[in-house]
Amino acid sequence: MLSEYVMPGDKIEIRPVNQDDFGGEVLVRKKIYQSQVSDILSEDRLEILMPMEKTRLISLPVNSEYVIHFFTDTGIYQSSAIVVDVYKPNKSFVLLLQLTTGLRKTQRREFYRLDCAIGINIRPLEEDEIRAAARHDKYLRPNLPFRQALAVDISGGGLRFVGDKVYEPNSLIYCQYSLTFGEKKKDYSLMAKVLVSIEIENKPGTYEHRAQYINIDTTEREEIIRFIFEEERKRRKREKGL
Repeated sequence: MLSEYVMPGDKIEIRPVNQDDFGGEVLVRKKIYQSQVSDILSEDRLEILMPMEKTRLISLPVNSEYVIHFFTDTGIYQSSAIVVDVYKPNKSFVLLLQLTTGLRKTQRREFYRLDCAIGINIRPLEEDEIRAAARHDKYLRPNLPFRQALAVDISGGGLRFVGDKVYEPNSLIYCQYSLTFGEKKKDYSLMAKVLVSIEIENKPGTYEHRAQYINIDTTEREEIIRFIFEEERKRRKREKGL
């Protein structure tokens, strides 16, 4: 079944399993790694490239268990897997995975993040805007100043951005950015909750944030997801020289 749906080069997301609650919520949400399939060895074994975080290789421990999301041309599939081995057959380190469950098609497309470099405008929400957001009201004050930042990845669930201002975890922000669909550009104005904020090593005064959208329309979320998958298809074609 694996080789029918998954191919070398397909992107994947790797999420650790919470061993304390295997039957319920199995994902530890703080740890998400991205990689891609290197080779399919059998219907329950495959090689993946060792994940990277910035410029650092992440060697996942042997015998550790993960939930894998495969992003393929026919949809998104989920399976659990155990790391069996780590080795370097050619120039790149790979992890050998043993699937422990069959593939299951999933609609959780908002998980996939697209690396990007998109200019965005950011500002914190004011108190009256926060109260409105709690009522699921999208009231926003006009003409308040923004700060510029750079989105370095986006997903249907949120974004990661870098800028010169620190936003505290759990604070609410207002962000604006544009996405291009073919020859058309669409502007997005979205509220988000800051999940993580850290100062970037060796770059004093520069901060990286992860934020999750709040009160986002289903249509807007689906458009962002469509943009991500269209961009991913374009990148695949360029890599294949098409």
